Amino acid sequence: MRISSVELTLVRLPLVRAFETSFGMVDAQEFILVAVRDGDTVGWGECVADVDPYYSSETNTTAWHILSRFLIPAVLGREIGGARELHGIWQRVRGHRMAKAALEMAAWDLEARLAGRPLCELLGARARPIPAGVSIGIQPSIEALIERVARERADGYQRIKIKIKPGWDLEPVRAIRGRFGDIPLMVDANAAYTAADAAHLAALDAFDLMMIEQPLDYDDLVDHARLQTAIRTPVCLDESITGPKAAADALALGACRVINIKPGRVGGFSPSLAVHDLARERGIPVWHGGMLESGIGRAHNLHLSTLPGFVLPGDVAASARYFVPDLIEPPIEVASDGTVAVPAGPGIAVTPVPERMRAAALQSERFNQ
Repeated sequence: MRISSVELTLVRLPLVRAFETSFGMVDAQEFILVAVRDGDTVGWGECVADVDPYYSSETNTTAWHILSRFLIPAVLGREIGGARELHGIWQRVRGHRMAKAALEMAAWDLEARLAGRPLCELLGARARPIPAGVSIGIQPSIEALIERVARERADGYQRIKIKIKPGWDLEPVRAIRGRFGDIPLMVDANAAYTAADAAHLAALDAFDLMMIEQPLDYDDLVDHARLQTAIRTPVCLDESITGPKAAADALALGACRVINIKPGRVGGFSPSLAVHDLARERGIPVWHGGMLESGIGRAHNLHLSTLPGFVLPGDVAASARYFVPDLIEPPIEVASDGTVAVPAGPGIAVTPVPERMRAAALQSERFNQ
């Protein structure tokens, strides 16, 4: 495989509805799309960095700089045996995992398209229906939350995740349990609590939750381990799992019983595969989180979710739940049985519609060998 050109495009898509977490509220998503070419064949990737450095220290601005100044020049015009080689080429570049993931995942898509194979096969799995979960942001009222959950259930979603923060936690969960019984339910705190909140978080044990995701600070494994001994609800780590080493440390400390794998957070597919394999060896369930991706990132997520360790429903909602229209064709949809089909065809098997790309584009730059 020879990367003959790379194109970066910053796009902005309005969300169907505003999405609130403990970080704040957003009503649109800005992100970088990466197109990697070998001759006439194009592979696509999506950077999950945001405008602001709240979930991660990376932003669209930092990712664009690192991609254009360091990562792209290191691979442009270079013969490589496959996408797995890229992390070795970029070894001198510390951090910037979201920037690395965007280009690395585009290269995986390119490699799969050149081989005429679905991306999931290149990753070591085969296409299968993926159980669909959905993430619901903080709502203006309990009544609005119940209405939203009812709507998502009617649309076929098998698992509900709600965002929580201090002051919006026990009552929303109690209301959902009272209205929907034993629906598979989890909560996501996005690091909104501290170790001093352990007794309060232990009150969630009464609601038979699948997990509480990232309750404490993003870089705090030790306090997560202490919290896990103090509560029955499984702790799931998201922001804390920055790669295979962090995953191994978390499991050694007992800091979690579930891992959320997001390729953008750990640096791409190669480290995602390593985290997946480690968790599977240790008997730890994994699932695929979401970052409000467009259909490009969503298709990548579906292909990775085919691996056998992904035993819990992921955040793989339909394209139209977030963006109308999304950038891609064909769309990603939830079937009547609550699953999402992996797009069929070479690579990720979806492609941006040029007119939609042009309408959403804020900035673009092409790099030729």
